[in-house]
Amino acid sequence: MAEAGPGGWLLWALLLYSARGELYTPNHKPGYCAFYDECGKNPELSGSLASLSNVSCLSNTPARHITGDHLTLLRRVCPRLYAGPTTTYACCSRKQLVALEASMAITKALLTRCPACSDNFVSLHCHNTCSPNQSAFINVTRVVAQGGNRPRAVVAYEAFYQRSFAEETYASCSRVRIPAAASLAVGAMCGVYGSALCNAQRWLNYQGDTGNGLAPLDITFHLWEPGQAAGSAMQPLAGSITRCNESQGDSAAACSCQDCAASCPAIARPQALDAAFRLGRMAAGPALVIILVSVLAALAAVLTAFRVQPGLASCGCKGGTPAPRAGLSLSSRLSLWTHNFLSQCFQAWGTWVASWPLTVLAVSVAVVVALAAGLAFTELTTDPVELWSAPNSQARKEKAFHDQHFGPFFRTNQVILTAPQRPSYRYDSLLLGPKNFSGVLAADLLLELLGLQERLRHLQVWSPQEQRNVSLSDICYAPLNPRNASLYDCCINSLLQYFQNNSTRLLLTANQTLTGQTAQVDWRDHFLYCANAPLTFKDGTALALSCMADYGAPVFPFLAVGGYKGKDYSEAEALIMTFSLNNYPPGDPRLAQAKLWEAGFLEEMRAFQRRTAGMFQVTFMAERSLEDEVSRTTAQDLPIFAVSYLVIFLYISLALGSYTSCSRVLVVPFLVLAVGADNIFIFVLEHQRLPRRPGEQREAHIGRALGSVGPSMLLCSVSEAICFFLGALTPMPAVRVFALTSGVAVILDFLLQMSAFVALVSLDSRRQEASRLDVCCCVSAQELPPPSHREGLLLSFFRKVYAPLLLHRVTRMVVLLVFLALFGVGLYFMCHISVGLDQELALPKDSYLLDYFLFLNRYFEVGAPVYFVTTGGYNFSTQMGMNAICSSAGCQSFSLTQKIQYATEFPELSYLAIPASSWVDDFIDWLTPSSCCRLYAFGPNKDNFCPSTVNSVACLKSCVSLTLGPVRPSVEQFHKYLPWFLSDPPNIKCPKGGLAAYGNSVDLGPDGQVLASRFMAYHKPLKTSQDYTEALRATRALAANITADLRKVAGTDPAFEVFPYTITNVFYEQYLTVVPEGLFMLSLCLVPTFAVCCLLLGMDLRSGLLNLFSIVMILVDTVGFMALWGISYNAVSLINLVTAVGISVEFVSHITRSFAVSTKPTRLERAKEATISMGSAVFAGVAMTNLPGILVLGLARAQLIHIFFFRLNLLITLLGLLHGLVFLPVVLSYLGPDANPGLVLEQQRAEEAAMARTASCSKHPPPGNDPGQKYVEL
Repeated sequence: MAEAGPGGWLLWALLLYSARGELYTPNHKPGYCAFYDECGKNPELSGSLASLSNVSCLSNTPARHITGDHLTLLRRVCPRLYAGPTTTYACCSRKQLVALEASMAITKALLTRCPACSDNFVSLHCHNTCSPNQSAFINVTRVVAQGGNRPRAVVAYEAFYQRSFAEETYASCSRVRIPAAASLAVGAMCGVYGSALCNAQRWLNYQGDTGNGLAPLDITFHLWEPGQAAGSAMQPLAGSITRCNESQGDSAAACSCQDCAASCPAIARPQALDAAFRLGRMAAGPALVIILVSVLAALAAVLTAFRVQPGLASCGCKGGTPAPRAGLSLSSRLSLWTHNFLSQCFQAWGTWVASWPLTVLAVSVAVVVALAAGLAFTELTTDPVELWSAPNSQARKEKAFHDQHFGPFFRTNQVILTAPQRPSYRYDSLLLGPKNFSGVLAADLLLELLGLQERLRHLQVWSPQEQRNVSLSDICYAPLNPRNASLYDCCINSLLQYFQNNSTRLLLTANQTLTGQTAQVDWRDHFLYCANAPLTFKDGTALALSCMADYGAPVFPFLAVGGYKGKDYSEAEALIMTFSLNNYPPGDPRLAQAKLWEAGFLEEMRAFQRRTAGMFQVTFMAERSLEDEVSRTTAQDLPIFAVSYLVIFLYISLALGSYTSCSRVLVVPFLVLAVGADNIFIFVLEHQRLPRRPGEQREAHIGRALGSVGPSMLLCSVSEAICFFLGALTPMPAVRVFALTSGVAVILDFLLQMSAFVALVSLDSRRQEASRLDVCCCVSAQELPPPSHREGLLLSFFRKVYAPLLLHRVTRMVVLLVFLALFGVGLYFMCHISVGLDQELALPKDSYLLDYFLFLNRYFEVGAPVYFVTTGGYNFSTQMGMNAICSSAGCQSFSLTQKIQYATEFPELSYLAIPASSWVDDFIDWLTPSSCCRLYAFGPNKDNFCPSTVNSVACLKSCVSLTLGPVRPSVEQFHKYLPWFLSDPPNIKCPKGGLAAYGNSVDLGPDGQVLASRFMAYHKPLKTSQDYTEALRATRALAANITADLRKVAGTDPAFEVFPYTITNVFYEQYLTVVPEGLFMLSLCLVPTFAVCCLLLGMDLRSGLLNLFSIVMILVDTVGFMALWGISYNAVSLINLVTAVGISVEFVSHITRSFAVSTKPTRLERAKEATISMGSAVFAGVAMTNLPGILVLGLARAQLIHIFFFRLNLLITLLGLLHGLVFLPVVLSYLGPDANPGLVLEQQRAEEAAMARTASCSKHPPPGNDPGQKYVEL
């Protein structure tokens, strides 16, 4: 031997190996065993997860004939080895059968929902342990001597299978799901490979690996191709296999679609839901365009016909001014009477108020003070739900139902970290080979994160109300110990939970040999293992660490890391840490405790962000963050609003004044700031421009000015008020409150204009007559020189430049073409406006939440959870009721959970990514005879529940009897055992316990009836408000389909319903209907503008139509430019569009009325007169009171204010100004109504009377100008 070369040593090693093989299993032939009976525990193993089975004794002897109780036990445990009452042989003792049954209980609990898989799995291990032909495919490779004459214990062997047999067995189990974990069972049975990389070889290897803490000995599996066994003594096993879509006997059921792809019916790709609002069968956008264009064309035709039809115009000359006749038409008489009646009423009222100014002011102040007392009862609403979701809306009702039965959705406090400065690197993993690791996955960074996590875990905040420190354990969500939670029961999800938040385990290393290669394994190998198999209690590395979190639940990789592609978790670019807190209804003192802790969380995160600025890029949020940031930006932007109002007030004060020097303001209506500016401008300018007649008293002069413009003020105010009141029909609370408040404000504004302001003008006129100063009104000044007779710059500009240029023949044609083109552009882009409001827009530009939302959308790999909630009225306890819900064997192919699973096959349409967990499925599996649902068979607790953690011979009775078909409890058993299931914590012996996953998912009544339950699925990542809206639409459609089928189940209440619940539904439900509601509301608001204009102008249909269409054009152009300027359509936009109707009334109604009552001979001249007199007032009083304040809003920090108040209001004002002062005068010059013959006749008579007075008074010059007269005009 000493002289043997290397070849001799190799030959000797092979002979030795062969000799050892012959020694352990010399006979490889049918009818012989490789081992038999038990030989105690494997002495090579320690630290297992559960009590391991005894190993077998080496025994290469003939198979034993099985009879009696032994045969009965074999038939129960390994039914496929039963060959008849007298012809059954096996290689296992009774003790081995009992141990085999116990050792397979854990795995069977995961696989029992698919009978074919469970039976194939059992058959595989039954063949290994009991097959009468055991030695033909089993070769013992390692034994341990027991001492004395005791047989040696087998601690390792080889199993040879036909590859087809192994792969078909694996295929029958590859799709079996674990409902509570929403994952595949093979993911927990394939080690580091998880479900994504698992195959038959890896699946078997894991079962034979003692490193998993469950296998009692090492088994090496060899999968041979059909011809590979030729010439070998081994005869690979090729047993019978039941495919997962096949049933075994009449009473057995095939696996369901959720567990077996071959069982799935053909599911056609569903059609995408039509999200478009429709008018009839046509989409609303094109339909609206057709309607508006048709109405425009019809309106133009009607107005043109009115103009050219003989007899209607009664034209005496070109231009359309009718010749006065003795007999006026009914419409002319009605228009004249309306004009005179309103003018006389306002003139009389103005004269009376001006005569008793102090009395009117005293009454006005008393009323204002009385109304202001209501401020003491003002309640500020900050809850977004109360603001934007109607109390009787479907989403609010669903939220109320969910919160009543399950409590509010838990509060989320989350941190997302990246390390952009750290380069990625390559790591050679012994388990998975070379892997790329991102820079953020580094030990020093993980230790830094661990330190942060532990500081947050132990964070305490002083509560003044409780007079004690509030800790995380007081408020945290603790799924496995909800009633008496400690800090280590709190649900904290992060990568560090794979190491149970222990730095020693994180830094642990070990040498490991795998397939002949020895290398060091560390935290990266464990991370890869856990990311692929998060349900692992003991990894397959030499580290032997658990993947379960310290609070007892698995941490799925999408909750711990983000920014990876596919299953390449090592390339994740972000670390995610989430603290889940219990949520409480408003008013509960625990809610205040949670908010206090969250405030401490935010402070700690800000400090961490500052300290690690060069190491991490840190983003974070607390549940309270959004509300805090909105409150902060509101406080910051309040000065902006104040400046905006001050700018407007300053402009009003200066613009309404007349000046003789830079140091003296003659008219400063300083109290006008409490009332509206637009009507006040028109009244004051009319009062300034209207000369006082000789001998006319101050009161009469004020009354005459009010009589001239009062009807126009009434027209606008009534139109706006009715518009706002009709807008209050919307179900959206914020819009409704705004509309009601605005309507009341317009009415009060008008009443104060007609009373307090007229009284103030009277007092101010009296002050001027006495030559007293404006502010110090008790101080007399020197006698003023008579004011000069000149008009203001604005009026002069409109008279000399603007009106002639605008109403030039060429300009008018250009204006018409430009505005029609603008209208067409608005119609086109109106159909392309986006609907929704992204939550980022509610934040200031410097908010830390903007970075968080950016990271959330970039790195989070799964969407929000969505619950499919069942209401009362469904009988879950019947077999039919359970089968219509569950998704395991024996369940309906289109059950509740199965339909949700079908929907996840099309995530781009359903917006669902992960199927729903099902308490019904896990309850059935928990009942299946195993170590889960057991009863005390004797003793003081007889017939009571025996937890799986109790090791007692008394706990041998199963809750339900073994059946050949799927297990279904009786009604009595259902009501008895369900509460036990819901309170049973899962563990290694019974992973199906329902406390963690379903403890809060079923609400039971006093009689055990299910009052409500929920099934949790997950959305795909939702990034925009459109995603959230469409996800709500899709899940509601799915829930409606499920409801329709479940109502067909016998005994179901017709009112029973299934609905989807996500915490965001109450915010995004409005966008399902905001388009039709907005169209309805705006259309309704347009009605009073037309009706009031017609009525107050004496049934002047043409003026009403022109008024109406000008406002429609403003709205259409506004919406079109919203789309161009990136302003989405939502409830905030709708508020502004309702306001736009009111502002548009101001821009167009004054000019329309001024044109209608003008007595100039031609339309062109009447349009010019209306543009000069009323256009200048509208520009100064409407446009210029809005624009300064709007421009100041551009400085606001809040994006919501900048976009929806600055941008949108700027659009509304500019477009209203353009249509009111450019488009409307041009259209009136072409299609405006004829001059009223009655007004023309009155004007002629007034002129004749004035000429007569002038002639009679020519010998008597008029008295000197009254010092109170004002001829200096704006």
